[in-house]
Amino acid sequence: MLLNEKNAVIYGGGGSIGGAVARAFAREGARVFLAGVHPEPLERVARDIRANGGLVETAVLDATNGHAVDEHANDVASTAGSLDISMNVIQHGDVQGKPMVEMHVEDYLRPVSTAVQTMFLTSRAAARHMMQQRSGVILVFGGSGNPSPGLWLGGLITAFEAMEAMRRQLAVELGPHGIRVVTLRSGGIPESLPPEMEGREDVANSIVGATLLQRAATLEEVGNAAAFAASDKARSMTAATLNISAGAIMDR
Repeated sequence: MLLNEKNAVIYGGGGSIGGAVARAFAREGARVFLAGVHPEPLERVARDIRANGGLVETAVLDATNGHAVDEHANDVASTAGSLDISMNVIQHGDVQGKPMVEMHVEDYLRPVSTAVQTMFLTSRAAARHMMQQRSGVILVFGGSGNPSPGLWLGGLITAFEAMEAMRRQLAVELGPHGIRVVTLRSGGIPESLPPEMEGREDVANSIVGATLLQRAATLEEVGNAAAFAASDKARSMTAATLNISAGAIMDR
């Protein structure tokens, strides 16, 4: 198995992306630690993993709280013996569907601030343990890309660009300690769109229509790509993106 005896923390582990990654990690042998602000979705994912023989634990915490993030990382490393993989896929609180000229500045900045703050805190907490181990992987989800005409994404693209800048800086600073930092670059995952989202079908169709393969990545494929990126099969990948956009975002 790709992640046998690895210990992975997933912030936002009760969400659609976090849950898919958690299931894939557990299937590949990792012990998974799910963290998030709402216990019910965390437990739903945990039940699925346990039902399939996987190892999983949950913790309720706010990833904007540096003290809570540090304490949880310390507990994971102490209990499990290492902290090998960290991935932050919490919700950023972005407002979509409204042009920038009609937005309040607070709504535009919220996802940028949340993304930067939580990526900083979760990466810092993990890296402190990974530096002692001389190994570890920090995974980022989202990646940069051009906005699509007709879609009003608010501050989300700015948040993704900020996270990419952080990914590059972390990779440079942490590489000498054997720590890799990799982004899963997605053009959107239709399955992850909330069922109650206004205009959901139109957004899903636009995601698929922008791809070269005429299909978007599935949640299962996101999990599989994350498991590969976190594994020793990808041990030479860092300061890099893994493009799972089905051609919607072209590498240069």
